[in-house]
Amino acid sequence: MKRAGLLLALAVTMIGASAETNQERGKRIVDQAVAALGGDSFLRMQDRIESGRAYSFYREELNGLSIAKIYTRYLIRPEPPVPGFLGVREREAFGKKEDSAVILADGKGYDISFRGARPLADERLERLKESTLRNVFYILRQRLGEPGLIMEFRGTDVVENQSVDIVDITDADNRVVTVYFGHVTHLPAKQVTYRRDPQTKDRLAEVTRYSKYRDVGGVTWPYDIQRERDGEKIYQMYSDSVVINKDLTDNLFTLPADMKILKKPK
Repeated sequence: MKRAGLLLALAVTMIGASAETNQERGKRIVDQAVAALGGDSFLRMQDRIESGRAYSFYREELNGLSIAKIYTRYLIRPEPPVPGFLGVREREAFGKKEDSAVILADGKGYDISFRGARPLADERLERLKESTLRNVFYILRQRLGEPGLIMEFRGTDVVENQSVDIVDITDADNRVVTVYFGHVTHLPAKQVTYRRDPQTKDRLAEVTRYSKYRDVGGVTWPYDIQRERDGEKIYQMYSDSVVINKDLTDNLFTLPADMKILKKPK
């Protein structure tokens, strides 16, 4: 009798799962991911500071290593949500004295050094904006409920030695981000998106892997983030510390009035 009951319960579960559409299942998996990341604590996270080591690679060889601190501040998004709204300010600071940095704020970007602030080249600024809009954590924090945003279940696989559920997240501008969520943890393990090389027009795969999740004040966050472009590892950030809700102020993301503005590169 007990075995029959278990079989019946399993059959009902399978029938219920099969009754879901791919979009319904995709949304359910995304909702589970938000809950695993901290639920309301994740959705109400105002800012974040990630401190650690940043590695850059060229042709799979280590090309640079720096102490890094990434400051992120989320902006209040318009309601109802607006497609493509860039609701974040970010400062990537390098070195013990943080004497070099890249700032992305209010649609503008600057590369800061002892020489002054150099506006980012259009191509680089656009790449940073696109990377933000396609980042799964930004999507889950800022873009859910956006008009035209679709989440569609694509199947299951094994990634980083864990079973994953694959979901395509597509926005109104036809950006597609394929996210691999841990089947047990529900946390993002990997994301894949494709873009065109602005020079060659070749289609490039951009892959980001997330691991070593830890609790950060009620929010679950990855301490190890690795990026690949077209099959080659290009970047890794390994955090020693992550803190949230530190009331970051505007001065972190704006240029001092007396800072020299350098010529913008072509």
